[in-house]
Amino acid sequence: MVKKLQIRLSLEEEAQEGILKQRAAKYLGVSETDFSLQTVRRSIDARKPTVIINYKLLAYIGEDVPESSYKFKYTDVSKARPVHIIGCGPAGLWAALRCLELGFKPIILERGKDVKERRRDIKAINQDHVVNEDSNYCFGEGGAGTYSDGKLYTRSLKRGDVRRIFESLVLHGATEQILVDAHPHIGTNKLPKIVQNIRETIVSYGGEVHFNTKVTDFIIEDNQLKSIVLNNNTQMDVLQVILATGHSARDIFYLLDSKQIALRAKSFAMGVRIEHPQHIIDAIQYNCGKNRHELLPAAAYSLVEQVKGRGVYSFCMCPGGFIVPAATAPGEVVVNGMSPSRRNNQFANSGIVVEIDVDKDIHKFEQYGALKGLEFQKNLERLAFTSGNRSQVAPSQRLTDFVEGRISSDLNPTSYQPGLQSAPLHSLLPRLIGNRLRKGFEVFGKKMKGYYTSEANIVGVESRTSSPVTIPRTENLNHPEIKNLFPCGEGGGYAGGIVSAAMDGERCAEAAIACM
Repeated sequence: MVKKLQIRLSLEEEAQEGILKQRAAKYLGVSETDFSLQTVRRSIDARKPTVIINYKLLAYIGEDVPESSYKFKYTDVSKARPVHIIGCGPAGLWAALRCLELGFKPIILERGKDVKERRRDIKAINQDHVVNEDSNYCFGEGGAGTYSDGKLYTRSLKRGDVRRIFESLVLHGATEQILVDAHPHIGTNKLPKIVQNIRETIVSYGGEVHFNTKVTDFIIEDNQLKSIVLNNNTQMDVLQVILATGHSARDIFYLLDSKQIALRAKSFAMGVRIEHPQHIIDAIQYNCGKNRHELLPAAAYSLVEQVKGRGVYSFCMCPGGFIVPAATAPGEVVVNGMSPSRRNNQFANSGIVVEIDVDKDIHKFEQYGALKGLEFQKNLERLAFTSGNRSQVAPSQRLTDFVEGRISSDLNPTSYQPGLQSAPLHSLLPRLIGNRLRKGFEVFGKKMKGYYTSEANIVGVESRTSSPVTIPRTENLNHPEIKNLFPCGEGGGYAGGIVSAAMDGERCAEAAIACM
């Protein structure tokens, strides 16, 4: 017999060993030895002064908890027909895993390096301000997701089986806690090993993963992609191609545009990254002082407001995290956030961004057609570079100074390793962004008492929230003009994070194989 239970615990009760079994036994009216307990969901309710831990449970009376119904049956595909996958981020990796299940050979072509080698280039951008255009926080094994907070929250519940992606992550080394947490994450310290394990699965079953292998051209005949040209000037014949290059692979957008392959400008969002001392966010969210309870994780937040017809909202909030340099080319400054699994850094950071309507907001860039959003994005990143001492030092301002329109005489301590330069972001940012941010911060300060403070820095610019370009595809997921090209994931405009990209990768693999 299986019974559903909901149990609410105080923090004091949460600290007691075996409390869930005790409470469940009392509710069921049976002995603790008569049933097994499975946690379905764990969440924190901090809306009131007393924080509560909510559990959704299944009690199996007289029987054991069943094993997971998710089984991944990979087969030897070393001699099978190939599917070429450009890009080794979440979309590309899960497309490859799905190919293994369906009996086809995935061949991944990744411009960057494997996770171990990639660390050297990430160190170089942080310490020496040197940007490797093919190996950085965005490019390389695992894509941008490898060096991120590893958040697994997604709204794309109708696009695939979210639980299946979670189970696959657990199979490759993630903790089972992600299966039950209301807001699961993995952490940047654990993601590289998980990504490496996925690659080893692909290779062990006969797939191929080629690093330092950049696609530089497409050979197209009769609306079919016949072969791809690589950075060593070799050509590789192809049958079906999944294009999973991510939202920052601008050279791919330029290549497609130069060949007059249909693209569309896509609305996106840009702004800044804000950094508070974590204890401020903890105090706001948990109604505590400077020291939160040891059983509580670093507090997160989610904010949104409509300002002059555009959304202003928090993006990729990283509790207990770091701000990192996410540029993909020299001459630009881009910032992003990440967190370790324990989220134990002293700072909290989040993107605060403004919606950009490419049809209404950036008329000065119309000459670029489908790439107008991309060019607007680049323009702001170059401005950040020149404003930040022409290095990876980022322009910054105290939050209150930004809103009140004055230059900061000094800045707060920061987690951003390349360093900060005081700059008048209130006047440097385009009005369509800056004015809305200033109003948005005022409103956020009223929603979260203590959020609007001189102890917070804003850092520019947060510009890579999503792709500014859509690569169109039909209901069969192939490009409407190139029948064997399957735009996929964030780069195509069809995902917004690790999980949604992974699900889209699976769908594209299934679609590509269905056409073979």
